Amino acid sequence: MDLKQLRDGIDEIDSSILSLFLKRMELCRDVADFKKQHDMPVFQGGREQEIIERIRVLTGNSELENGTTALFTNIMDISKILQNRAILAGSADYSYSEPDFAGAKKVGCQGTSGANSESAARTVFGDRDFTFYPSFEDVFKAVQAGEVDYGVLPVQNSTAGSVDSTYDLMAKYPFYIVKMVTLEINHCLAAKSGTKIEDISCVYSHRQALSQCEVFLSRTKLKKAEYSNTATAAEKVLRSEENIAAICSVDCAQRLGLEILARDIADCTINRTQFIIISKDLQVAEDSDAVSVMLTIPHREGSLYRLLTKFFVNGMNLLRIENRPIRDGSFDVMFFLDFSGKLSDPSVKAVLHDLEENLSNFRCIGTFKSE
Repeated sequence: MDLKQLRDGIDEIDSSILSLFLKRMELCRDVADFKKQHDMPVFQGGREQEIIERIRVLTGNSELENGTTALFTNIMDISKILQNRAILAGSADYSYSEPDFAGAKKVGCQGTSGANSESAARTVFGDRDFTFYPSFEDVFKAVQAGEVDYGVLPVQNSTAGSVDSTYDLMAKYPFYIVKMVTLEINHCLAAKSGTKIEDISCVYSHRQALSQCEVFLSRTKLKKAEYSNTATAAEKVLRSEENIAAICSVDCAQRLGLEILARDIADCTINRTQFIIISKDLQVAEDSDAVSVMLTIPHREGSLYRLLTKFFVNGMNLLRIENRPIRDGSFDVMFFLDFSGKLSDPSVKAVLHDLEENLSNFRCIGTFKSE
């Protein structure tokens, strides 16, 4: 046979496969109706393993064994997604309230006045007094305890990447993301009046800020030291008798009366940081169009592939994928995923139910308007 005949043969087989696939999905819808009537779970591990073992036997000991296993695993995952949609159709939405940013009595930020977290908070809550805490963890604790209505925390920078400490704490504390804020960051080098760059013994700032200004620090050969926050680093400079400097915002330097020795020192001209607004309870704004979850997956072949398939089949765009070590000596990681969709969407309900039913460690951690 020539190439055209071979391709025509493949097209004919593909048509047969598609026809059989559609018939299988029709039967799966009937299975979903039965499970819904009898209050049965969609996922039944014994049945799934039984099918996989039968397929392996029918394939025989050949190089296609893993391929047929992947094919039928994928088919079953699609089946579970369709069954979840059918079973959850018309079900009640998640229980939630709407955010009340204007009526918030207390809002918590890390650091001190002049911190970038405060600037991010002002874009949401307006010009008011904020409660400042020494560490990111203290902000999480304050939200959990009900000391503040909302907390403001950085999660990602366009230059330096994820704020690891925030993600580590997200895995530790119960909370919900209710809004995402993107802030333009304008770093400067600030010191007490009269200080010269060549006399500076050390530059203090948050690890992310130091990373974002690596080119400037290398060029000027300035020694650097990590500090808890850009604003608290500026306060340290103000109180110190040494010739030290801080990397902070222009606004912070001006508030404290520090002299700006260099402006726009970030490696990239466009330098943005994303902040999350968190609350103790699930709150959903009307314009929310992204959902955030955290989860772990089993150490089995194809686990990550199967996870991503769920979003693809549901037509959801993955906006962000992060992972952090669980820190229990196991080398396991916690995944953080943001994906497009509303909590009221049937497809979102289906994928959340699927993840909750199939994963031992899963939690929906909020919804927000993506930026």
